[in-house]
Amino acid sequence: MAGVARWVYSVWLLACGLAWVTGAWADAWVSNARDNTVVQLDAEGNFVRRLAVCQRPRHMVWLNPGKSLLVACSDSHQLALIDLERWALTDVLPTRPGPDGFALSPDGATAYVSVQDDSALLAYDRVSKTQRFAVTVGAEPEGVVVSADGARVYVVSEVANILYCLDARSGALLWQAAVGARPRRLAMSPQDAELWVSNELGASLSVVDSASGAPVASLNFVVPGVALAEVKPVGMAMSGDGRTLWVALGRANRVAEVDVESRSVRGFVVVGKRPWGIALSRDGRRLYVANGLSDDLTVVDTATRAVLRSVPVGLQPHTVLAD
Repeated sequence: MAGVARWVYSVWLLACGLAWVTGAWADAWVSNARDNTVVQLDAEGNFVRRLAVCQRPRHMVWLNPGKSLLVACSDSHQLALIDLERWALTDVLPTRPGPDGFALSPDGATAYVSVQDDSALLAYDRVSKTQRFAVTVGAEPEGVVVSADGARVYVVSEVANILYCLDARSGALLWQAAVGARPRRLAMSPQDAELWVSNELGASLSVVDSASGAPVASLNFVVPGVALAEVKPVGMAMSGDGRTLWVALGRANRVAEVDVESRSVRGFVVVGKRPWGIALSRDGRRLYVANGLSDDLTVVDTATRAVLRSVPVGLQPHTVLAD
């Protein structure tokens, strides 16, 4: 028996070593909006653990990748800090009622939060827990992203169909740009040159110059065998090299692989029901897709666009992070 135990242990060490060498050793975390939990899975989608967090946890961002994250608790009116090593909720940042999308400054000191009930973007000092500024924007603001240098913050209004660029320190409006119908999320190119906007009711993406707001390009989705009314792009994940953008297409029950340079679709992957949140593993080999109406997570091999598996995660999974 001792020999068998040593053999099993050796195989486990070898597997861990190979995963470390290939960079494929990673985990995924999913927020479940209807059962108020965050779930951790391993790289292949195996359940690891579940944490009860707050009321209606939705959007999540990394504070320290692989070690701590923040989640917007829409019905608890706060951002909650989760320490992944302790696997505990360790702090909260109170916000105005109904926080939705948010992003952090590069140093993690400031949280920029969209609040739909207020039609505003609010900036909070994360340490002192005080509000720095509040800026009124169009109705139902959601997606938020911050430039790599921390100088600008961007937010979209789902009702006004406008992308706003604000000074990250003062909240002053720098410019605004018209985009497609019901813009939901934002993705920045690695060089900060372009902003990609998902237009849920336009079945399209808008590409905008991040410095000026000038339109650069647009992409309209046509999915074979799917009615145009069901094609509702929301979540996006940009590859590390900036060559590929993955887009969740909502009620089309698919994700699209987009070639960034040519602004064209390479192909589609059938996943679960109403995918919104998506994330890439650090090495880009796996795409994790949160399917909000089938209560599961789909794991996709990005090289082949093959679905590896779909696993249940909780009620109404919203956002997924991967490391």
